[in-house]
Amino acid sequence: MKYKFLIAVFFLILGCNDKPAKINRDAINRVSTDVEYLHAAEKKLTDLIVTDIFTPPVASRVYVYPMLAAYEAGRFSKAGYNSLTVKMKGFDIMPIPEKNKDYNFTIAAIKAMCTTAKKVVFSTKIVDEFEAKTLSELKNGLTDTIYNTSIAFGESVANVIIKKLNADYYKETRGMERYEVKDLAGRWTPTPPDYSDGIEPHWAKMKTLVADSAMQISAAPAAPYSEDKNNPFWKEVLEVYQISKSLTDEQANTITFWDDNPFVSRHKGHLMFQDKKMTPGGHWMAICQLVLKEKKSDFTESLQAYAIISVALYEAFISCWAEKYKSNRLRPETIISAKIEKQWHPFLITPPFPSYTSGHSTVSGAAAEVLTNLFGDNFAYTDTTEKEYGLPVRSFTSFRQAALEASMSRVYAGIHFRSDCENGNKQGIKVGDLVMKELKVKN
Repeated sequence: MKYKFLIAVFFLILGCNDKPAKINRDAINRVSTDVEYLHAAEKKLTDLIVTDIFTPPVASRVYVYPMLAAYEAGRFSKAGYNSLTVKMKGFDIMPIPEKNKDYNFTIAAIKAMCTTAKKVVFSTKIVDEFEAKTLSELKNGLTDTIYNTSIAFGESVANVIIKKLNADYYKETRGMERYEVKDLAGRWTPTPPDYSDGIEPHWAKMKTLVADSAMQISAAPAAPYSEDKNNPFWKEVLEVYQISKSLTDEQANTITFWDDNPFVSRHKGHLMFQDKKMTPGGHWMAICQLVLKEKKSDFTESLQAYAIISVALYEAFISCWAEKYKSNRLRPETIISAKIEKQWHPFLITPPFPSYTSGHSTVSGAAAEVLTNLFGDNFAYTDTTEKEYGLPVRSFTSFRQAALEASMSRVYAGIHFRSDCENGNKQGIKVGDLVMKELKVKN
Protein backbone atom coordinates (compact mmCIF):
# COMPACT_ATOMS: atom_id res chain seq x y z
CA MET A 1 0.00 0.00 0.00
CA LYS A 2 2.87 2.32 0.85
CA TYR A 3 4.49 1.72 -2.55
CA LYS A 4 1.23 2.32 -4.41
CA PHE A 5 0.94 5.69 -2.66
CA LEU A 6 4.49 6.69 -3.63
CA ILE A 7 3.92 5.67 -7.26
CA ALA A 8 0.72 7.75 -7.36
CA VAL A 9 2.55 10.79 -5.99
CA PHE A 10 5.34 10.29 -8.54
CA PHE A 11 2.94 10.30 -11.49
CA LEU A 12 1.05 13.26 -10.03
CA ILE A 13 4.31 15.25 -10.00
CA LEU A 14 5.03 14.25 -13.59
CA GLY A 15 1.56 15.36 -14.61
CA CYS A 16 2.05 18.76 -12.96
CA ASN A 17 5.34 19.28 -14.75
CA ASP A 18 3.61 18.68 -18.09
CA LYS A 19 1.16 21.54 -17.51
CA PRO A 20 1.99 24.99 -18.96
CA ALA A 21 3.21 27.67 -16.59
CA LYS A 22 0.58 30.01 -15.21
CA ILE A 23 0.37 33.08 -17.44
CA ASN A 24 0.29 36.55 -15.91
CA ARG A 25 -2.50 38.07 -18.00
CA ASP A 26 -2.11 41.49 -16.39
CA ALA A 27 1.51 41.58 -17.53
CA ILE A 28 0.51 40.63 -21.07
CA ASN A 29 -2.26 43.18 -21.52
CA ARG A 30 -1.16 46.25 -19.55
CA VAL A 31 -2.17 48.55 -22.40
CA SER A 32 -3.57 51.21 -20.06
CA THR A 33 -0.16 51.79 -18.47
CA ASP A 34 2.09 50.66 -21.29
CA VAL A 35 1.00 53.63 -23.40
CA GLU A 36 3.47 55.72 -21.39
CA TYR A 37 6.29 53.61 -22.81
CA LEU A 38 4.99 54.39 -26.30
CA HIS A 39 4.89 58.11 -25.58
CA ALA A 40 8.44 57.92 -24.24
CA ALA A 41 9.54 56.15 -27.44
CA GLU A 42 7.99 58.86 -29.63
CA LYS A 43 9.73 61.53 -27.58
CA LYS A 44 13.02 59.65 -27.88
CA LEU A 45 12.67 59.77 -31.68
CA THR A 46 12.21 63.54 -31.53
CA ASP A 47 15.26 63.92 -29.30
CA LEU A 48 17.31 61.81 -31.71
CA ILE A 49 16.24 63.97 -34.65
CA VAL A 50 17.36 67.07 -32.76
CA THR A 51 20.64 65.41 -31.72
CA ASP A 52 21.44 64.05 -35.17
CA ILE A 53 20.44 67.32 -36.88
CA PHE A 54 18.18 65.88 -39.56
CA THR A 55 16.59 68.27 -42.04
CA PRO A 56 12.77 68.50 -41.83
CA PRO A 57 12.12 66.24 -44.86
CA VAL A 58 14.55 63.58 -43.61
CA ALA A 59 13.06 63.85 -40.11
CA SER A 60 9.68 62.82 -41.54
CA ARG A 61 11.31 59.61 -42.73
CA VAL A 62 12.80 59.05 -39.27
CA TYR A 63 9.29 59.21 -37.80
CA VAL A 64 7.26 57.25 -40.32
CA TYR A 65 9.07 53.91 -40.52
CA PRO A 66 9.56 53.30 -36.78
CA MET A 67 5.98 54.41 -36.09
CA LEU A 68 4.59 52.07 -38.72
CA ALA A 69 6.69 49.25 -37.29
CA ALA A 70 5.37 49.92 -33.80
CA TYR A 71 1.78 49.97 -35.04
CA GLU A 72 2.01 46.80 -37.11
CA ALA A 73 3.58 44.92 -34.20
CA GLY A 74 1.36 46.32 -31.46
CA ARG A 75 -2.07 46.62 -33.11
CA PHE A 76 -3.09 43.12 -31.98
CA SER A 77 -3.36 44.30 -28.37
CA LYS A 78 -6.91 45.42 -29.18
CA ALA A 79 -9.43 44.01 -31.64
CA GLY A 80 -10.49 45.99 -34.69
CA TYR A 81 -7.17 47.54 -35.72
CA ASN A 82 -6.22 46.47 -39.22
CA SER A 83 -2.91 46.65 -40.99
CA LEU A 84 -2.06 50.06 -42.44
CA THR A 85 0.86 48.97 -44.58
CA VAL A 86 -1.35 46.59 -46.57
CA LYS A 87 -3.02 49.72 -47.95
CA MET A 88 0.29 51.37 -48.84
CA LYS A 89 2.76 50.99 -51.65
CA GLY A 90 5.82 48.74 -51.55
CA PHE A 91 5.34 46.76 -48.32
CA ASP A 92 5.37 42.98 -48.11
CA ILE A 93 2.57 41.32 -46.15
CA MET A 94 3.12 41.74 -42.43
CA PRO A 95 3.51 38.73 -40.11
CA ILE A 96 0.70 38.00 -37.70
CA PRO A 97 0.81 36.36 -34.26
CA GLU A 98 0.69 32.58 -34.16
CA LYS A 99 -2.34 30.92 -32.65
CA ASN A 100 -1.95 29.28 -29.25
CA LYS A 101 0.96 31.57 -28.35
CA ASP A 102 0.89 34.37 -25.83
CA TYR A 103 2.43 37.76 -26.61
CA ASN A 104 3.04 41.05 -24.92
CA PHE A 105 2.32 43.41 -27.80
CA THR A 106 3.83 46.40 -26.05
CA ILE A 107 7.16 44.60 -26.02
CA ALA A 108 6.66 43.63 -29.67
CA ALA A 109 5.88 47.24 -30.62
CA ILE A 110 8.86 48.74 -28.76
CA LYS A 111 11.19 46.11 -30.22
CA ALA A 112 9.91 46.72 -33.76
CA MET A 113 10.17 50.47 -33.33
CA CYS A 114 13.70 50.46 -31.92
CA THR A 115 14.98 47.92 -34.44
CA THR A 116 13.66 50.09 -37.27
CA ALA A 117 14.84 53.35 -35.70
CA LYS A 118 18.42 52.11 -35.72
CA LYS A 119 18.22 51.98 -39.52
CA VAL A 120 17.21 55.64 -39.91
CA VAL A 121 19.22 57.52 -37.25
CA PHE A 122 22.91 58.02 -36.57
CA SER A 123 22.90 57.78 -32.75
CA THR A 124 22.14 54.07 -32.56
CA LYS A 125 23.79 53.74 -29.15
CA ILE A 126 21.11 56.00 -27.67
CA VAL A 127 18.45 53.74 -29.19
CA ASP A 128 20.19 50.67 -27.75
CA GLU A 129 20.20 52.18 -24.26
CA PHE A 130 16.55 53.21 -24.45
CA GLU A 131 15.53 49.82 -25.83
CA ALA A 132 17.40 47.86 -23.15
CA LYS A 133 15.96 49.91 -20.29
CA THR A 134 12.39 49.88 -21.63
CA LEU A 135 12.28 46.18 -22.45
CA SER A 136 13.81 45.30 -19.09
CA GLU A 137 11.00 47.12 -17.32
CA LEU A 138 8.34 45.59 -19.55
CA LYS A 139 9.70 42.10 -18.97
CA ASN A 140 8.86 42.28 -15.27
CA GLY A 141 6.23 39.65 -14.43
CA LEU A 142 6.51 37.78 -17.73
CA THR A 143 7.81 34.30 -18.43
CA ASP A 144 10.86 33.97 -20.66
CA THR A 145 8.69 32.24 -23.24
CA ILE A 146 6.25 35.14 -23.58
CA TYR A 147 9.04 37.70 -23.59
CA ASN A 148 11.09 35.89 -26.24
CA THR A 149 8.04 35.24 -28.41
CA SER A 150 7.13 38.94 -28.25
CA ILE A 151 10.66 40.03 -29.13
CA ALA A 152 10.76 37.67 -32.09
CA PHE A 153 7.43 38.97 -33.37
CA GLY A 154 8.59 42.60 -33.11
CA GLU A 155 11.75 41.74 -35.02
CA SER A 156 9.80 39.98 -37.76
CA VAL A 157 7.64 43.07 -38.29
CA ALA A 158 10.68 45.35 -38.27
CA ASN A 159 12.32 43.22 -40.97
CA VAL A 160 9.41 43.88 -43.34
CA ILE A 161 9.52 47.62 -42.62
CA ILE A 162 13.30 47.74 -43.07
CA LYS A 163 13.04 45.98 -46.42
CA LYS A 164 10.71 48.74 -47.57
CA LEU A 165 12.81 51.62 -46.26
CA ASN A 166 15.91 50.19 -47.92
CA ALA A 167 14.11 50.58 -51.25
CA ASP A 168 12.54 54.03 -50.77
CA TYR A 169 15.24 55.77 -52.87
CA TYR A 170 16.75 57.59 -49.90
CA LYS A 171 20.24 56.18 -50.40
CA GLU A 172 20.19 57.10 -54.08
CA THR A 173 19.30 60.72 -53.34
CA ARG A 174 22.32 61.03 -51.03
CA GLY A 175 24.70 60.79 -53.98
CA MET A 176 22.90 63.04 -56.43
CA GLU A 177 24.23 66.34 -57.67
CA ARG A 178 23.73 69.62 -55.84
CA TYR A 179 20.98 71.93 -56.96
CA GLU A 180 22.10 74.11 -59.85
CA VAL A 181 21.34 77.75 -59.13
CA LYS A 182 20.35 79.78 -62.19
CA ASP A 183 20.68 83.53 -61.94
CA LEU A 184 17.30 84.35 -63.45
CA ALA A 185 14.73 86.93 -62.34
CA GLY A 186 12.32 85.48 -59.83
CA ARG A 187 14.31 82.27 -59.30
CA TRP A 188 15.63 81.08 -55.96
CA THR A 189 19.22 81.82 -55.02
CA PRO A 190 21.08 81.16 -51.73
CA THR A 191 20.47 83.74 -49.01
CA PRO A 192 22.43 85.31 -46.13
CA PRO A 193 24.12 84.75 -43.81
CA ASP A 194 25.42 81.33 -44.87
CA TYR A 195 24.40 81.22 -48.55
CA SER A 196 23.84 77.47 -48.21
CA ASP A 197 23.02 75.17 -51.10
CA GLY A 198 19.42 74.14 -51.59
CA ILE A 199 18.46 71.42 -49.10
CA GLU A 200 17.14 68.10 -50.40
CA PRO A 201 16.64 69.12 -54.06
CA HIS A 202 15.84 65.51 -54.97
CA TRP A 203 13.34 64.73 -52.21
CA ALA A 204 10.52 64.55 -54.76
CA LYS A 205 12.19 61.36 -56.04
CA MET A 206 11.45 59.59 -52.75
CA LYS A 207 8.90 56.81 -53.11
CA THR A 208 5.52 57.79 -51.73
CA LEU A 209 3.49 55.61 -49.38
CA VAL A 210 -0.09 56.51 -50.35
CA ALA A 211 0.08 59.08 -53.16
CA ASP A 212 0.48 57.88 -56.74
CA SER A 213 3.38 60.28 -57.21
CA ALA A 214 5.08 63.29 -55.66
CA MET A 215 3.01 65.57 -57.88
CA GLN A 216 -0.39 63.95 -57.33
CA ILE A 217 -1.25 66.74 -54.93
CA SER A 218 0.18 69.94 -56.32
CA ALA A 219 -0.46 73.51 -55.27
CA ALA A 220 -2.15 76.17 -57.34
CA PRO A 221 0.33 77.87 -59.70
CA ALA A 222 2.45 80.54 -58.05
CA ALA A 223 1.86 84.11 -59.20
CA PRO A 224 4.44 84.97 -61.89
CA TYR A 225 7.39 87.11 -60.88
CA SER A 226 6.91 90.77 -61.69
CA GLU A 227 8.27 94.12 -60.58
CA ASP A 228 5.15 95.86 -61.80
CA LYS A 229 3.81 97.75 -58.79
CA ASN A 230 0.22 96.75 -59.69
CA ASN A 231 1.04 93.04 -60.06
CA PRO A 232 -0.29 90.58 -57.43
CA PHE A 233 3.23 89.27 -56.80
CA TRP A 234 4.64 92.71 -56.09
CA LYS A 235 1.80 93.39 -53.68
CA GLU A 236 2.89 90.28 -51.75
CA VAL A 237 6.45 91.61 -51.68
CA LEU A 238 5.27 94.91 -50.23
CA GLU A 239 3.12 93.13 -47.65
CA VAL A 240 6.12 91.24 -46.25
CA TYR A 241 8.20 94.41 -46.16
CA GLN A 242 5.49 96.50 -44.48
CA ILE A 243 4.80 93.83 -41.84
CA SER A 244 8.50 93.79 -40.98
CA LYS A 245 8.43 97.54 -40.36
CA SER A 246 5.52 97.41 -37.92
CA LEU A 247 5.81 93.99 -36.33
CA THR A 248 3.68 93.64 -33.20
CA ASP A 249 4.67 91.76 -30.05
CA GLU A 250 1.98 89.17 -30.78
CA GLN A 251 3.32 88.59 -34.27
CA ALA A 252 6.84 88.24 -32.90
CA ASN A 253 5.63 85.70 -30.33
CA THR A 254 3.85 83.75 -33.05
CA ILE A 255 7.01 83.69 -35.17
CA THR A 256 9.14 82.39 -32.33
CA PHE A 257 6.63 79.76 -31.22
CA TRP A 258 6.36 78.22 -34.71
CA ASP A 259 10.01 78.65 -35.70
CA ASP A 260 10.78 74.91 -35.39
CA ASN A 261 14.09 75.21 -37.19
CA PRO A 262 16.03 72.04 -36.31
CA PHE A 263 19.47 73.60 -36.72
CA VAL A 264 20.03 77.26 -37.44
CA SER A 265 23.22 79.27 -37.27
CA ARG A 266 23.06 82.44 -35.21
CA HIS A 267 25.55 85.18 -35.92
CA LYS A 268 26.72 87.79 -33.44
CA GLY A 269 29.62 89.89 -34.60
CA HIS A 270 32.34 87.49 -35.71
CA LEU A 271 30.88 84.65 -33.66
CA MET A 272 28.54 81.93 -34.90
CA PHE A 273 26.65 79.53 -32.66
CA GLN A 274 24.03 76.86 -33.25
CA ASP A 275 20.49 76.65 -31.94
CA LYS A 276 18.64 73.30 -31.97
CA LYS A 277 14.86 72.84 -31.92
CA MET A 278 12.20 70.42 -33.08
CA THR A 279 11.41 70.17 -36.76
CA PRO A 280 7.95 71.28 -37.96
CA GLY A 281 6.96 67.62 -38.15
CA GLY A 282 8.30 67.04 -34.66
CA HIS A 283 6.13 69.85 -33.33
CA TRP A 284 3.00 68.20 -34.73
CA MET A 285 4.05 64.78 -33.42
CA ALA A 286 4.38 66.42 -30.01
CA ILE A 287 0.92 67.99 -30.37
CA CYS A 288 -0.43 64.53 -31.20
CA GLN A 289 1.12 63.15 -28.00
CA LEU A 290 -0.29 66.02 -25.97
CA VAL A 291 -3.80 65.31 -27.26
CA LEU A 292 -3.48 61.55 -26.74
CA LYS A 293 -2.53 62.13 -23.12
CA GLU A 294 -5.34 64.64 -22.62
CA LYS A 295 -7.89 62.19 -24.02
CA LYS A 296 -6.31 59.31 -22.09
CA SER A 297 -6.13 57.31 -25.30
CA ASP A 298 -5.02 53.74 -24.78
CA PHE A 299 -1.99 52.00 -26.22
CA THR A 300 -3.53 50.85 -29.51
CA GLU A 301 -5.38 54.10 -30.21
CA SER A 302 -2.14 55.98 -29.63
CA LEU A 303 -0.20 53.64 -31.90
CA GLN A 304 -2.65 54.28 -34.71
CA ALA A 305 -2.63 58.07 -34.29
CA TYR A 306 1.17 58.24 -34.31
CA ALA A 307 1.38 56.03 -37.39
CA ILE A 308 -1.20 57.96 -39.40
CA ILE A 309 0.12 61.43 -38.63
CA SER A 310 3.66 60.30 -39.44
CA VAL A 311 2.46 59.07 -42.85
CA ALA A 312 0.77 62.44 -43.48
CA LEU A 313 3.95 64.33 -42.57
CA TYR A 314 6.06 62.13 -44.82
CA GLU A 315 3.71 62.52 -47.79
CA ALA A 316 3.37 66.27 -47.19
CA PHE A 317 7.13 66.84 -47.34
CA ILE A 318 7.42 64.93 -50.60
CA SER A 319 4.53 66.87 -52.11
CA CYS A 320 5.82 70.22 -50.87
CA TRP A 321 9.42 69.65 -51.94
CA ALA A 322 8.28 68.59 -55.40
CA GLU A 323 6.48 71.93 -55.71
CA LYS A 324 9.40 73.90 -54.28
CA TYR A 325 11.95 72.76 -56.82
CA LYS A 326 9.43 72.89 -59.66
CA SER A 327 8.29 76.45 -58.96
CA ASN A 328 11.76 77.50 -57.80
CA ARG A 329 10.44 80.78 -56.41
CA LEU A 330 12.82 83.27 -54.82
CA ARG A 331 12.61 84.28 -51.17
CA PRO A 332 11.38 87.67 -49.93
CA GLU A 333 14.87 88.53 -48.70
CA THR A 334 16.29 88.30 -52.21
CA ILE A 335 13.90 90.75 -53.84
CA ILE A 336 13.40 93.12 -50.92
CA SER A 337 17.15 93.63 -50.40
CA ALA A 338 17.65 94.09 -54.15
CA LYS A 339 14.68 96.33 -54.98
CA ILE A 340 13.48 98.06 -51.80
CA GLU A 341 16.04 98.22 -48.97
CA LYS A 342 19.59 96.97 -49.44
CA GLN A 343 20.28 96.15 -45.78
CA TRP A 344 16.88 94.53 -45.12
CA HIS A 345 16.84 91.17 -43.34
CA PRO A 346 13.90 89.02 -42.16
CA PHE A 347 13.05 88.35 -38.52
CA LEU A 348 14.17 84.71 -38.95
CA ILE A 349 17.08 83.48 -41.01
CA THR A 350 15.79 82.43 -44.43
CA PRO A 351 15.87 78.61 -44.84
CA PRO A 352 18.03 77.34 -47.73
CA PHE A 353 15.46 76.17 -50.29
CA PRO A 354 12.88 77.74 -52.61
CA SER A 355 9.90 79.61 -51.23
CA TYR A 356 6.83 78.08 -52.89
CA THR A 357 5.11 76.36 -51.19
CA SER A 358 5.83 76.84 -47.50
CA GLY A 359 6.96 73.64 -45.80
CA HIS A 360 5.55 74.69 -42.44
CA SER A 361 2.20 75.45 -44.05
CA THR A 362 1.98 72.21 -46.00
CA VAL A 363 2.91 69.85 -43.18
CA SER A 364 0.80 71.80 -40.67
CA GLY A 365 -2.21 71.59 -42.97
CA ALA A 366 -1.71 67.85 -43.41
CA ALA A 367 -1.18 67.14 -39.72
CA ALA A 368 -4.10 69.32 -38.63
CA GLU A 369 -6.42 67.55 -41.06
CA VAL A 370 -5.43 64.12 -39.73
CA LEU A 371 -5.85 65.23 -36.11
CA THR A 372 -9.21 66.81 -36.94
CA ASN A 373 -10.37 63.55 -38.51
CA LEU A 374 -9.16 61.54 -35.52
CA PHE A 375 -10.25 63.80 -32.66
CA GLY A 376 -12.88 66.11 -34.12
CA ASP A 377 -13.17 69.71 -35.20
CA ASN A 378 -13.03 72.51 -32.63
CA PHE A 379 -10.80 70.47 -30.34
CA ALA A 380 -9.48 73.22 -28.07
CA TYR A 381 -6.06 72.64 -26.53
CA THR A 382 -3.09 74.43 -25.01
CA ASP A 383 0.20 73.71 -26.73
CA THR A 384 2.89 73.24 -24.08
CA THR A 385 5.25 71.30 -26.34
CA GLU A 386 7.78 74.11 -26.77
CA LYS A 387 8.34 74.74 -23.05
CA GLU A 388 11.49 72.64 -22.98
CA TYR A 389 12.97 74.97 -25.59
CA GLY A 390 12.27 78.01 -23.43
CA LEU A 391 9.12 79.13 -25.23
CA PRO A 392 5.73 80.01 -23.70
CA VAL A 393 2.51 78.08 -24.24
CA ARG A 394 -0.18 79.02 -26.76
CA SER A 395 -3.85 78.03 -26.84
CA PHE A 396 -5.93 77.13 -29.88
CA THR A 397 -9.61 76.47 -30.57
CA SER A 398 -8.84 73.78 -33.16
CA PHE A 399 -6.03 72.03 -35.00
CA ARG A 400 -6.94 73.91 -38.16
CA GLN A 401 -6.61 77.23 -36.38
CA ALA A 402 -3.16 76.21 -35.18
CA ALA A 403 -2.16 75.21 -38.71
CA LEU A 404 -3.26 78.55 -40.12
CA GLU A 405 -1.32 80.39 -37.42
CA ALA A 406 1.78 78.30 -38.17
CA SER A 407 1.39 79.28 -41.83
CA MET A 408 1.05 83.00 -41.20
CA SER A 409 4.00 82.97 -38.82
CA ARG A 410 6.23 82.52 -41.85
CA VAL A 411 4.86 85.70 -43.47
CA TYR A 412 5.36 87.62 -40.22
CA ALA A 413 8.91 86.26 -40.10
CA GLY A 414 9.70 87.70 -43.52
CA ILE A 415 10.72 84.39 -45.05
CA HIS A 416 7.59 83.60 -47.10
CA PHE A 417 5.04 85.38 -49.24
CA ARG A 418 1.37 85.04 -48.33
CA SER A 419 0.53 82.77 -51.28
CA ASP A 420 3.40 80.42 -50.29
CA CYS A 421 1.59 79.85 -47.03
CA GLU A 422 -2.07 79.97 -48.00
CA ASN A 423 -1.61 77.62 -50.94
CA GLY A 424 0.76 75.45 -48.93
CA ASN A 425 -1.88 75.04 -46.23
CA LYS A 426 -4.44 74.02 -48.86
CA GLN A 427 -1.93 71.59 -50.35
CA GLY A 428 -1.40 70.05 -46.91
CA ILE A 429 -5.12 69.69 -46.29
CA LYS A 430 -5.39 67.70 -49.52
CA VAL A 431 -2.52 65.48 -48.37
CA GLY A 432 -4.22 64.85 -45.02
CA ASP A 433 -7.50 64.03 -46.74
CA LEU A 434 -5.76 61.61 -49.10
CA VAL A 435 -4.04 59.80 -46.24
CA MET A 436 -7.29 59.35 -44.32
CA LYS A 437 -9.11 58.20 -47.47
CA GLU A 438 -6.47 55.70 -48.57
CA LEU A 439 -5.91 54.25 -45.12
CA LYS A 440 -9.68 54.04 -44.56
CA VAL A 441 -9.40 54.98 -40.92
CA LYS A 442 -12.62 55.45 -38.99
CA ASN A 443 -12.57 58.01 -36.19
